[in-house]
Amino acid sequence: MTEHITTATIEADPVVPIIHITRDFRATPAQVIRAHVDPELFTQWVGPDNRTMTIDHWDARTGGSWRYFDAGDDDLQAFRGCFHEIGEHRIVQTFTWEGMPEGVSLETLTLTDLGDGWTRLHATSLTDSFESRDAWLASGMEVGINDGYAKLDALLAR
Repeated sequence: MTEHITTATIEADPVVPIIHITRDFRATPAQVIRAHVDPELFTQWVGPDNRTMTIDHWDARTGGSWRYFDAGDDDLQAFRGCFHEIGEHRIVQTFTWEGMPEGVSLETLTLTDLGDGWTRLHATSLTDSFESRDAWLASGMEVGINDGYAKLDALLAR
């Protein structure tokens, strides 16, 4: 029997400025992909519990682009990117925080059907430098990832 990873593991690659994230979901790969590309679903789960996300632009197709705002009590952040590939088991996109527009990362999300109603998500974020990668890791990103994935669990259960 496979042991399921229900809290995200977040690891820095020692050789390349990549962050690896792994998490299992009780859902099919199609359900997890849909939650990442359907804007109505995406806004329900992404990010920390204490922030609200609204979409400015969303064209979820290979060659499309996106932009959203992430609002907290006293600040507003903007993020944008391009979808390079959307497939049945994989999404490749760029990700840019507009507060640091020169810092573009390449993100690849791959889904593996584990059987018995479980899917493993493995995401990589390739940054432009080790300094950028380490700044991401020091930013508290694990709170947003784990809060968001817990909300995604609840959404998928419905």
